[in-house]
Amino acid sequence: MEANAVILPCGQRLHLQHGPIDLIIGAQGDRQAAFSAATQRFSTILEELVSELPELRLPLTRDTPTPLGDTAQRMDRAVRPTITNTYVTRMAAVAGSVADTVLDAMKVATLSRAYVNNGGDIALHLTKGQTFTLAIAGHNGRDFGRITIHYDDPIRGIATSGRHGRSFSMGIADSVTVLAENAARADVAATLIANSVDLPEHPAITRKPAMILDDTSDLGDLPVVVACGPLAEYDITNALARGRAKTDAFINQNLISGAALFLQGHSETTCPAQLSIAQRTPHHA
Repeated sequence: MEANAVILPCGQRLHLQHGPIDLIIGAQGDRQAAFSAATQRFSTILEELVSELPELRLPLTRDTPTPLGDTAQRMDRAVRPTITNTYVTRMAAVAGSVADTVLDAMKVATLSRAYVNNGGDIALHLTKGQTFTLAIAGHNGRDFGRITIHYDDPIRGIATSGRHGRSFSMGIADSVTVLAENAARADVAATLIANSVDLPEHPAITRKPAMILDDTSDLGDLPVVVACGPLAEYDITNALARGRAKTDAFINQNLISGAALFLQGHSETTCPAQLSIAQRTPHHA
C-alpha cells in the first residue's frame, strides 16, 4: 500500500496517510515546496520503521545498539535519557519522531510558520514574531484550555498521552500534555508521565495484560488500564502527585519544559506562561 497525499478543502493543509501514520500539516510561506518535500520524505518512513520494528519494540537499555534509520534514531535519542528502572521501548517516541522527521524535511522551503500534527503529537517551526496556539480537549470534548507557543519559547514539540488515547496506558490520567524542545521528546515524556498518574492496586481500576488486547503491543504482558471508576478526591490528588513528581524530574533533567495533567475534573500543571487552563475545579499549580 502506497502513502496517500491529499490537499484538504481549505487549500492550506496537507493530509498524509500511510498505514497507521496519519498526519495533518500546515505551512505559511512557500507552502507548495514545503508540502512537496513533506510528501517525498513521508513516502518511505513507514518502510524504514518496519525494517527495524522488532528491535524498536524491545525494552531499551543502555547497552541497546543504536538503530539505523533517521526516524528510529530520533526515537532512540528521545527515549534513552529516560532510562531508569521503568519499562520503556523506543515506540514511546514513534509518533513525535515521525512528526519531527517530516517537519525537518519541510525546512528546505522558506517558511514563517509550520506544523506537523501526528494524531496530537505536534512538531512546530516558528520564526521571529510567530506564535502557535492549540486547544486542549478531553476525550469527551471538554475544553481543558489553551497552549500558546511563542518564537522565543524553547518549545517546538507538543504531545498528549493518557488512557483515552490511541495507545495503551499503564496509568489512569485522562490526558497528559507535554511541552518540549521537539515532538519526539514530548511524546516519550507524555507517555511516561501518564503512566505515573496511577494508584496501584486500587479497586476502582481495571487492568489487563496488553498482549491480550493487542498481540503486537510493545508492552507485552504488562498490565494496562482498561477502566477507572470514580475516585475520591484524596485518591485523585495522590495520583496526580505521582505524575507531578515524574514531570518535575523530567524538568530538572532539562528533558521537557512543562506539562498539564488531567484526572476526573482535577489538573496539575507547570509552564504557566504557555498554558491557560480552562478547567479550574480544583487546580493545583
